[in-house]
Amino acid sequence: MCPSPTGHVLVASAKAGSAEDEAVAAARAVLAEAGHVELVTTQTPDELDAVLDRLDGRTLVLAGGDGSLHLAVSRMHVRSSLRQTRLGLIPLGTGNDLARTLDLPLDPADAARLVLRADSRPLDLLVDDAGGIVVNAVHVGVGAEAAAAAGRLKPRLGPAAYPIGAVAAGMRSTGWRLRVEVDGRVVADDHCRTLMVGIGNGRGIGGGTQLLPHAEPDDGLLDVIVSRACGPFARVRYGAALQAGKHLQDRDVREARGRTVTVSGEPVDVNADGELGDCMRRRTWTVSPSAWSLLRP
Repeated sequence: MCPSPTGHVLVASAKAGSAEDEAVAAARAVLAEAGHVELVTTQTPDELDAVLDRLDGRTLVLAGGDGSLHLAVSRMHVRSSLRQTRLGLIPLGTGNDLARTLDLPLDPADAARLVLRADSRPLDLLVDDAGGIVVNAVHVGVGAEAAAAAGRLKPRLGPAAYPIGAVAAGMRSTGWRLRVEVDGRVVADDHCRTLMVGIGNGRGIGGGTQLLPHAEPDDGLLDVIVSRACGPFARVRYGAALQAGKHLQDRDVREARGRTVTVSGEPVDVNADGELGDCMRRRTWTVSPSAWSLLRP
């Protein structure tokens, strides 16, 4: 066991329900075995900033999902404190996609034990030209619409919201005219319609769907997938292949890897780490190797 030299600050959402409260309590009890633990609940970015202001060398432990991790890393990125902050994660989200890629325990007590014994290991970060960051994956097109639909359903359906949201979005969408370039090479042009673009540091979306199965979060590269399955039958075929883990074999799918990707064309929705962003016409994402670290296996 390698306790933090000055203790831990465990940050949980103020909006959490009773199940999450029990999970946080279990994690806190384990962390307390190694010394003092301060539990803080936050609801806004400003409240999280206040926690970051007074870390004083303590380990920051987030109790939450991909969205909570995205917010914390984003705030530390703005403050240029990513490399100076010792960070752990207790996965409490609906999807926990990056945690799954990194083989973090999903049980809160086990995750806390890992925080106590693990080393801080570097991870890549995707940074866009609008000032945003991505820790796991970004969706452009129908993937963003599916995530938005799932977000509305999660309070009632939990993890089942993801496939249902994907089906609902896929039935409606006819795609967008988009141009996708990876390291200056055209992967898809705007002569044909594109259903979705996925750009990732992690492999999974939606609580286990392996959208980018070859992605490695610490290899200095971003992984890109483009689907042009825009016809009604093609959309059904692609959706079934994605759920079966065989979508890379689909004739309408292109896969690429590089350090920079640019998507441009018709106005289209974007979703980064489960957070819906502004509709955009052009955006570039660049990988920043080893930009942050996490206590992990």
